[in-house]
This record gives sequence, C-alpha cells and structure tokens, in this order.
Amino acid sequence: MLTHFGALIEPDVRPAPSKIIGDLKDLHVARMALIKDRAAARNREKSLQSSLLKCQSRERLAQVARHLEAIEDRMRAIIESDQDLARRLGVLTSIPGLATRSAFTLIADMPELGTLDSQAIAALSGTALMTRQSGKRTGKAFVTGGRVNVRQALYMPALVAARFNPDFAAMCQAMTARGKPPKVALTAIMRKLIILANALIRADRKWEPRLA
Repeated sequence: MLTHFGALIEPDVRPAPSKIIGDLKDLHVARMALIKDRAAARNREKSLQSSLLKCQSRERLAQVARHLEAIEDRMRAIIESDQDLARRLGVLTSIPGLATRSAFTLIADMPELGTLDSQAIAALSGTALMTRQSGKRTGKAFVTGGRVNVRQALYMPALVAARFNPDFAAMCQAMTARGKPPKVALTAIMRKLIILANALIRADRKWEPRLA
C-alpha cells in the first residue's frame, strides 16, 4: 500500500541522513537535555534552605557546565572534520546575530539547508505563515508545524538581528508601524533568516553587508 501511495504522489527523493549527521543529532539532543536540567536546577536552587542541598546543587550545575562544554567541543570537532559541514558553519556564522550554537542546531536538525526552495525551507523550519480556510471564510495567518528545535534556534538570532541589523531592524519597524504585533514581526525575521541561510549555503558564499 505504501509503495502504491509513493508511486501515485511521486514524492521528492531525499538521501538518508549520514552517520555524521546522526552523531550530531545525538549530541544536540543530549545538549538540549542538559540545558533543561540546568534551568530546572537553577530554579530549584532559589528555594533551597539546606546547606547540603545547596552544595549538591552547585556541584550538579558545575557538572552540567562541564558536560555541555565537552558536548559542544565534540560537535565543533565533528563539524570541522567534514569539509561540507565546516563550510556550512562558516556561512551560517557569517550572518549577523547567528552565533555558533545556533549554527550547530541548524546543521544538525536541518541538513536540507541549501537544497530546497525558500517556501519549502520556511515551512520545514516552522516559520512559514499558514492560513486556516473553510469555504469562503479565511482565518488569520499563523505559524505551525515544522521543526521545533530549528524555530527555537532562530529566536535569539532574530532578536539580535531586529536590533543590530539595519535591514531587519527597518523591516521590524515597518511591520510594527502597520500595526503588526512584535511577535509577528519577530517571526517574519526568523523566516527571513532561515531563507537567507538557505540561499547563502546554496550559493556557497558568506554574508556580506550591502554597500550604501
């Protein structure tokens, strides 16, 4: 039945993720789990009264910090050992606001960057606008689906870009001036960022500021 279904719709054929991408995904999942553990430990520490528990909490936070550093060092080593992944890292980190850790997420969770069109990459990242329609009724556009980790990784870079990148700052100001909520403007910047990253990787070039 699945074979017949595939023959009818003729989906795009995509290669299976390589072992190196699988290793990066495993490390990334472990990294995200440690970040959640760190946040939970910090929250618990605020209400601790026992000196013993406070000591154990500090030890746990120190352990998490060591493990995070080891994981990030390993991710960097894996990426730099592969010519294509190292190229992607260089392209991504050339974009203002997109730091190395965010680039790690995009490399591990979106290996399709550079191979899809802008509409597909926006949908895959969960930043594309979707409109709910029923008959003649059209609802408000919203974002849904996509890869949550990628969307989360784009949040902080979008905040930085909205503040320090002149083009993105102007776009954000124009949208809010038209009455768009700040959250909508920020989502638009996230979408622009992932589309820009996709285009730069496909063109194999780093970001450069436009000359006035």
